[in-house]
Order: sequence, then C-alpha cells, then structure tokens
Amino acid sequence: MIPTQPLGGKSALVTGGARRVGRGIALALAQAGADVALTYRTSHAEAVETAREIESLGRRALAVECDVRSEASVRAAVAAAVGRFGRLDLVVNNAAVFESAPLDSLTLEQWDAVFETNARGPFLVAREALTALRSAHGRIVNIGSLGGMKAWAGHAHYCASKAALHMLTKAMAKAFAPKVSVNCVAPGWIELDGSDIGQVKYFAAKTPMRRNGSVEDVAQAVLFFAAGPHFVTGQVLAVDGGLWL
Repeated sequence: MIPTQPLGGKSALVTGGARRVGRGIALALAQAGADVALTYRTSHAEAVETAREIESLGRRALAVECDVRSEASVRAAVAAAVGRFGRLDLVVNNAAVFESAPLDSLTLEQWDAVFETNARGPFLVAREALTALRSAHGRIVNIGSLGGMKAWAGHAHYCASKAALHMLTKAMAKAFAPKVSVNCVAPGWIELDGSDIGQVKYFAAKTPMRRNGSVEDVAQAVLFFAAGPHFVTGQVLAVDGGLWL
C-alpha cells in the first residue's frame, strides 16, 4: 500500500518555490507530508502566501530570500532551511529564467545571465546542501526542460543551459552516490494562468496526448523522484505528453 504521506517526517527545499510551477511543487511536497522551505528572489508576497498555504496543510514552512547566482546567498538559504527543520532530505532546483532571443544577435550578457541561474544555480545549491543530504540519505531533483533535449532556435541560450543541467544531473548522480540520488524532471509546454490562448491551442494540437502539461503533472513527477525508489538515479524524465517524439 502506498502511504498517504510518503514524505512524512522529511523536509525539502524548493528554489523559486513562490509561484507558478515552483509553488505547485512546494504544495505537492507538503501534501505528501514534508516540511518545505522555499526560496524567492523578488516574489516576496507570493512566497509568504505559499508558505501560509503549506502551514494550512499542517506542515512547517519557511520562505527565504535567495539569489541562486550568489554563493553567499545560497549558503545562507540552505543554512536557514537546515536550521528551521533540523535536517534536509530533498532539494528541488526549480529556480530558472527563460528568454527568447535570436542566436545571431545574442549578447554575452544574455548568455551569461541565463547560464548563471539555470546551470550555476543548481550546482551551488546542490553543493551547499550536500552535507545535510548525505546525512539524510536524501535526494536532489533538478527541473530541466524539453528545451534541453530538443533545439529551439529562438531560445538557444536557454536550451543550452538546460542541456547542461541534464548532464550535471548525471554527473551529480555518479558523484553523490550512494547516499544521495539525483534525477531531473524535464517539462514540455506547461499551461499556466495567463498563457496565450493561441499557444495553448497550438501546443495541445501538436502533443500526442492532445492536451498541454499542467503544474500538477510536473509536481507529481517530482514527487515520484522524491518518494520513489532511492535506487533510481541519474534519470531525465520528460513530462511533455510526447511532444518531443
């Protein structure tokens, strides 16, 4: 029988957990029994509200400001989470930036801005959390992207950063084993509140499952890696309804 709260007694840190997909992940982990710390950079009000929702589920919560590009900021956020809960069992590297730009006019500043959040950020968070995760025989779940598997000409720097995160996932899985498992969820096109209706229809028509992905789809995939077999590691799971096929 699958326990109703498979993460009971455990704690998690979700970067970028204040809103959108990160919020959905944080709430799903709380519903599964975990205490949850979430980081935010500019979304203070949303972070406070998400923390309140977590607490309404009977779990402990912490909203902490963090810039994942900064080594000092990441170190402080991880320390705050461990200090609040006394342990850390799961890290979800969700914080990311997305940008459209033609490759032939892409600036160095644009390239670096995407990579320092999408690739360097997860490296810093994982490195700082590793001692606590090893103590708990914990897990890391990185949030990649279909763009890391399939080239999008108008998003080359984003695609390259997510491909780097996919490979980093595999390197971490080998380096951090056997105490810590590391996996990656790679969402396809996720329908959010305010999504352009034209894109909603376009991507649903292209997707073999004939619908767009939801925040819940991504959150449940994260929950699989968070609560499933610890023996599963180094995997990149596309959550895209077959869009990349």
